[in-house]
Amino acid sequence: MDSILKNLLSDKKVWLVTGAAGFIGCNLAEFLLNNNQKVIAIDNFSTGNQKNINYLKQLESANNNFNFLEIDITSHELPSEIFVDTDYVLHQAALGSVPRSIKDPISSCNSNVSGFVNMMKNSLDYEIKSFVFASSSSVYGDIPSLTKEEDKLGKPLSPYALTKKVNEEYSSMFYKTNKFKSIGLRYFNVFGPRQNPDGAYSAVIPKWIKQMINNEKITINGDGKTSRDFCFIQNVINANLLATAKISAIENDFFNVAYGETTSLNELFEILKNTLLEHGIKYSKKPEYVDFRQGDVKHSLANLAKTKSNLNYKGTISLEEGIKITAKFYVENHKN
Repeated sequence: MDSILKNLLSDKKVWLVTGAAGFIGCNLAEFLLNNNQKVIAIDNFSTGNQKNINYLKQLESANNNFNFLEIDITSHELPSEIFVDTDYVLHQAALGSVPRSIKDPISSCNSNVSGFVNMMKNSLDYEIKSFVFASSSSVYGDIPSLTKEEDKLGKPLSPYALTKKVNEEYSSMFYKTNKFKSIGLRYFNVFGPRQNPDGAYSAVIPKWIKQMINNEKITINGDGKTSRDFCFIQNVINANLLATAKISAIENDFFNVAYGETTSLNELFEILKNTLLEHGIKYSKKPEYVDFRQGDVKHSLANLAKTKSNLNYKGTISLEEGIKITAKFYVENHKN
């Protein structure tokens, strides 16, 4: 473990993790609990899964260190108990998915903007030491360059992207008006164990893994040349903790969080197929190509220079390594 992370986790602190029933929030809470930290977890189950909270409660490390409350972050009166003893906030709660936001922009705005401002204002009022939040690579919008750099943004291509861009503007405004310190992490296509493989808005990696296990037809939006910088969950966990450790020096800024390599959907298909073959699962169907999805960026690759120099971050687990871990999880826990 990085020396910065060792120092951060050397003493028990209280962490508030929002969206803890979701994929990233659950993994963050698990890591913190396994490193002798106290976690206050909140979620309203709009997209999160009760199974994730049950899993956290059953961890041996959760004994006396884990407290879950079912709370909606848009509530006008958030309970003081989630803030009063909290040292650090890791804000992951949001309504994700570009297609969902196009279909239902009002709900996305309520959760992702109003809920965000509500959490930030309460964190300011209770003098929280650090506020690290999930932004998104979607803020780069229609910028034509393949490689995305933090100071070069285009116009948002979806309501979801717009909500994340607005979050960053509020973050900057809170620092300008109140000197409230926060850092936004622009996630690039995060994947890993316990990510939901089901539903219309599920992420591509868990969805395809389950479909391959079930020998179901896989569809690819576009020609398969669309590319993404896929980022394994442990890299995201490290980034959140490094941002928390560094926030006093940085105070307010935004950073890319990814591995730093681009992979096309066609390449991803082959990697998943070959990885599952190692588990005795032979998938022989060819993908079906359908129309490009509205609001999607065609290509995305993170420039990590700023994240590395300011946060001491590096993607320690590659796409291939992460897929091996992820595929093993779904094979061992698969239920039709």
